[in-house]
Amino acid sequence: MENKIKNLEKVAERIKKAVLNKERIILYGDSDLDGISSVVILEETIKNLGGEISAVFFPDREVDGYGVNAKALDILKDKAPALFITLDLGIGNVKEVEIAKKLGFEVIIIDHHETLNGIPDTPLIIDPKQKDDNYSFKGLANVGVTFRLCEEILGDKISENLRNSLLELAALGTISDMVPQTDENQKIIEEGLRSLKNTFRPALRAFLDILGEGYVFQGALQKIISALNAAESINYKNDSYLLLTSPSIDKCREIVQDLIDKTNYKQQKIKEITQEVERRITQKSQSPIIFQGDQAWKLTLAGSVASIIAQRYEKPTFIFKKGDTESCGSVRSLKEGYNSVDAMKTCEDFLITYGGHAKASGFRLKNENLEKFEKYLEEYFKK
Repeated sequence: MENKIKNLEKVAERIKKAVLNKERIILYGDSDLDGISSVVILEETIKNLGGEISAVFFPDREVDGYGVNAKALDILKDKAPALFITLDLGIGNVKEVEIAKKLGFEVIIIDHHETLNGIPDTPLIIDPKQKDDNYSFKGLANVGVTFRLCEEILGDKISENLRNSLLELAALGTISDMVPQTDENQKIIEEGLRSLKNTFRPALRAFLDILGEGYVFQGALQKIISALNAAESINYKNDSYLLLTSPSIDKCREIVQDLIDKTNYKQQKIKEITQEVERRITQKSQSPIIFQGDQAWKLTLAGSVASIIAQRYEKPTFIFKKGDTESCGSVRSLKEGYNSVDAMKTCEDFLITYGGHAKASGFRLKNENLEKFEKYLEEYFKK
């Protein structure tokens, strides 16, 4: 494809210069599989050039919310000056990027989410959904965007083994992020899964050993993805990242088994919340949306519950954890033409944050605005 994502070459050159000058580099990624695999791919690319990574951070959505946050910047401030690279988040962090710049960081944003009102003030943004980006395919997961960047950085220095190894992660991240499996995404998935059968990566080998290779390729790929998504970020560290970057097959088997156990526990909790939502919505079945929250529900499970409910009832679904003063939730809107981000744009005056992509997004708002939020959404989707 001759046209390139906007700023791809510029960011690739800046990262190569940082490696050459031995600058400090910080990677700050979202804590789902799309974000984690993006971080691993970029880290391995930089190391392949002879560079080092000074810090890798993953926010805990339950505690820190989504995106770059002030607490993390405060922890990292001693590492300035440095190149601060966000992956699968950052396009909505206008205020936080300003703080980062004042601390002495140069910020690069690699994201694939919808741009809202204005973007952060940095010339180094890669996001195919930027208003003035003419790249022909807008549907890449973040890991697909990152893979394209890494191809640009390495050029003909990328060995076949390294390319395949990165493609395996790109395929898993793409499937996980529920982006359309067409065009470039389809190619990434096909090439990555073909390579996965003979993977050199100890983490993925451990999955194949434990789950059984034949079994995985009979459509049980979802088990690997669910397990990698089961890790939670605690103190900005994430077990799936540690797993995917571990060189020890024994250590990997241990973490894989732990994540599979966590997945089983999570699935049980998801089932319980889903049943509770279904009990509640029988009385409100006339609404064009499903809008449910609870203090007892974990935010990290909201996306999975929303996916199940949205598929089952074919309605945009908003599932949230209700906090003491604020609520934070996940949205799934799986029907064509139902854009959840556009819907929330109509209520942005009383949302603290929101964003994502058409079919999968998230929000945070004060509890006093919950009722108003639901009413606005109902009006929007009635139209």
